[in-house]
Amino acid sequence: MPAATPLPESLCHLDGEYLPLRDAKVSVLDRGFIFGDGIYEVVPVYEGRLFCFDEHMARLERSLDELRIPNPHDRGGWRTIAERLIEASERSPSQSLYIQITRGVAIRDHAMPAGLIPTVFVMLNPLKPVADKARAEGVACVTAEEFRWQKAHIKSTSLLGAVLARQISVEAGAAETLMFRGELLSEASSSNVWVIRDGAVAGPVPDHRVLRGIRYGLLQRLCESRGIPFALRDITRGEVFAADELLISSATKEIVPVTRLDGRPIGKGVPGPIYQALYAAYQDAKQEPQP
Repeated sequence: MPAATPLPESLCHLDGEYLPLRDAKVSVLDRGFIFGDGIYEVVPVYEGRLFCFDEHMARLERSLDELRIPNPHDRGGWRTIAERLIEASERSPSQSLYIQITRGVAIRDHAMPAGLIPTVFVMLNPLKPVADKARAEGVACVTAEEFRWQKAHIKSTSLLGAVLARQISVEAGAAETLMFRGELLSEASSSNVWVIRDGAVAGPVPDHRVLRGIRYGLLQRLCESRGIPFALRDITRGEVFAADELLISSATKEIVPVTRLDGRPIGKGVPGPIYQALYAAYQDAKQEPQP
């Protein structure tokens, strides 16, 4: 059998303790392990500074509320943990803070036990930048029918649907899998999707069908700062293929242009002017003071 991948020695936080990541252990009866009964959040860290921290914490709080898991820390507590890990890390230009909270440890039963102590795990990882070639030429994506559950607005650790969706694009040699519920665009396996037509940006309504990415609010602000019309509405499959430009966004990707979809060019088949303007505005936003 191939040797197991060695785990890093970097510091992590587990249930109030700081310890090397390779030494962190949780119970096999943790409901996150047994049921995927938990939530997670990923916060970008640029030059040691948390980016859009309050927005990420607001989404973490919404997800916990949906699962009826008590929040183990207030925002100050989460920030203290994050800053301790950042200070202890080998600083790199871009990192990602991963937070996972599960309902806790209990004898296996589908019903939600009351009174459990949530399991809290936090780690810091280097953030691999999007390749220069992808930014210069755009990426290819494929489409699939949405087969995941109806509560996509929860950032749940139950990610098997996303794993299967992402594998579709991996096997097609593509960067992402864009999903449709019937004729309406929902999202990609781990990204939000944006359609640009006649100089305006549109995204799907962030209801139960879509995880409201932090880029929703950020892109709206960036569009407003550049005078670019922005709207959230139902978007049809036909509109996606007829787009002048198509973008995907996430905490780790920032924004990336999609120039081919199911083997067909999007617009002129090259990154367009709206992408260029929003990417530049995004880089400016990363330099702004963060609360």
